Amino acid sequence: MIKKIDHSKMGRSESRWLKSLFHFSFANYQNPENINFGVLRVVNDDLVEGDTGFDMHPHKDMEIISYVVDGELTHADNMGNENTISRGHVQYMSAGTGIYHSEHNQGKDVLRLLQIWIFPDGKGYSPNYGDFKIKEEDRKNKWFHMVSNKDKDAPIKINQDANFYITELDKGKEIELLVDEGRQAYIVQIEGKSTLNDIEINQRDAAEVVEEKLYIKALEKSHILVIEMKKS
Repeated sequence: MIKKIDHSKMGRSESRWLKSLFHFSFANYQNPENINFGVLRVVNDDLVEGDTGFDMHPHKDMEIISYVVDGELTHADNMGNENTISRGHVQYMSAGTGIYHSEHNQGKDVLRLLQIWIFPDGKGYSPNYGDFKIKEEDRKNKWFHMVSNKDKDAPIKINQDANFYITELDKGKEIELLVDEGRQAYIVQIEGKSTLNDIEINQRDAAEVVEEKLYIKALEKSHILVIEMKKS
């Protein structure tokens, strides 16, 4: 099963410094029929103006992944971590028993990032932070496995049976993805345009996939994220 989700039908929020596209219910966008997809709770596509950002705020019992598309994101938290990440850089924060953090765009250019929340497989984990810079050649026309649970070998490990894969495809390139029996995946067309089997997916669109083999073809240069998990 493949269900396309047109970005024009997603939730939206716009302020002086932040424009957000909400894949699932969040903030002012509340849809009781669109709360989550399995353990995936949040995918926010944020555009953050320069010299602005999210001041210190709390999180608890959530696995939080940030992936920068354009610009630079500066993270700081109450555990003493502070880091700036850029395109192709993935950041992980396990909120666990509780954490405070801030995220700012300290540059002049607009920052675009994906904020992704995953329900953990339990409560009471110790808060944790990590990040990983993905080399361009490692995601060029092939999948890079960037997030997994602690039993697998992705560089970022979370407290949940979920896998994140990323690729940047040149125009005309094709790649396969098997969403196995008992599994499902959420596909985000970050940039460009592609087809999932015979379904055209445009920039910022998404798709829910359940137990399906995908043949993905880039109709133009494409940047694609896959979040794969147990079928709910």
